[in-house]
Amino acid sequence: MLSFVLRFQDSAFKPMTKVEIHKVNTLAGHQDCVYTVESGPEPHLFFSAGGDGVVAQWDLNDLESGRMLAKLDSSVYALCYYAERNVLIIGQNFDGIHLIDLNERKQVGSINLGSSAIFDVKVLRDRIFVALANGEVHILDITTLKTIEVLSYSDKSARSISFSTLNGHLAVGYSDNMVRIFNLKDFSLLHEIEAHKISVFTVRYTPGERYLISGSRDAHLKIWDVQQDYTLKESVVAHMYAINHLDFSADGKHFVTCSMDKSIKVWDAETFQLLKVIDKARHAGHGTSVNKLLWTDHNNLLVSASDDRSISIWDITFNLS
Repeated sequence: MLSFVLRFQDSAFKPMTKVEIHKVNTLAGHQDCVYTVESGPEPHLFFSAGGDGVVAQWDLNDLESGRMLAKLDSSVYALCYYAERNVLIIGQNFDGIHLIDLNERKQVGSINLGSSAIFDVKVLRDRIFVALANGEVHILDITTLKTIEVLSYSDKSARSISFSTLNGHLAVGYSDNMVRIFNLKDFSLLHEIEAHKISVFTVRYTPGERYLISGSRDAHLKIWDVQQDYTLKESVVAHMYAINHLDFSADGKHFVTCSMDKSIKVWDAETFQLLKVIDKARHAGHGTSVNKLLWTDHNNLLVSASDDRSISIWDITFNLS
């Protein structure tokens, strides 16, 4: 009995996190798959777009007041809100990008980028980064829409973009299984990582920018140590099918992933341990692939977009036990 007590006292006690999930609402304004959701000018506002070409604005304080902001002729995979200019950038597949001034509620710029699909759009310091299905990443000046640089390192799709401003790095995930790291100053190639067995669908730096997380069609999450030249820290079999996207909570303590397996999963951002599964059977989740996530700073509400043409709003609560 004594040895048992000593062993117990020597072990470190770590409280477990209990995660409670409540489905707040389901929005059904789109007439086709919803491919993307993006933050808006206020924490309670967000945008959505999908296969119907509709770009809609929603208010988490009044979910019945969704309205159409734009209607395009082809599908939209990527949206990017740039707060510094209060501009929404729309990536229209097979056409190019469109800039919508949200103060004036009108288009203030557009440029054709060829006949490729646009998988991701990001903005940093007045530079627009566009990831295309032809493998190129176009970097444009937001004021003139003139091309600054074109990164052409693969003929397979460039799928996802993430920035580490602390390290001056641009990470791009590709469908040739690679993650490539570029210098944000001169866009030189710094690292070329054979990250997964098949397409890399999402890349994201952690809030402290110590790690880069990649998610793939091979259903694995991989954590890369930035300070150790992107050596592999951990590999996690995270889903049954392709991982489409991931996003962090506002406090940076947790992140969520979504997948073609129809589920959303909640993870501890420090230990990379799975905390909760959100799916149709347990939480009336989505019936088909979950494509994009947006973890808002508005009451910690999570927004998810799916091939089932719906957007779901989730309340996630964490309690230590």
